[in-house]
Amino acid sequence: MRVLGLDIGARRIGVAISDPLGRVATPLKVLDARSLASDLTPLRRLAVDYEVELLVAGLPLTLAGEEGPQAADVRAKADELACALRLPLELWDERLSTAEAMRSMSASGVSARDSKAAVDMVAAALILQGYLDSRRVRGSDGDAG
Repeated sequence: MRVLGLDIGARRIGVAISDPLGRVATPLKVLDARSLASDLTPLRRLAVDYEVELLVAGLPLTLAGEEGPQAADVRAKADELACALRLPLELWDERLSTAEAMRSMSASGVSARDSKAAVDMVAAALILQGYLDSRRVRGSDGDAG
């Protein structure tokens, strides 16, 4: 099952895609959040082209694990996108995903200036990979018992 991962921000939405078996997340692209507010065609096209069956959106919880105003905004936008695409939605804790993406890119020699948009799609891939790994663990735990 293909899963589309989203890192929803005010300006950009990072997008990642899983492999067909739902095991590995790959950064895909960055979409302009403001443009998507009036035209979902680019996101719809990705969902159709990749035969997506599920959306996973990062939920920006506080370090204490609570939802703040930003989480409420992201939850509302993710619900809106899932509804428009007619896809089920899972929300996934995205705490520190952007910081991890920046560290990873810096370690690869990519400068912060060159990587602003790329950070969003790498963060989306990290969010999606966390979700996929968790699902696999839950699945294997269920198989063992």
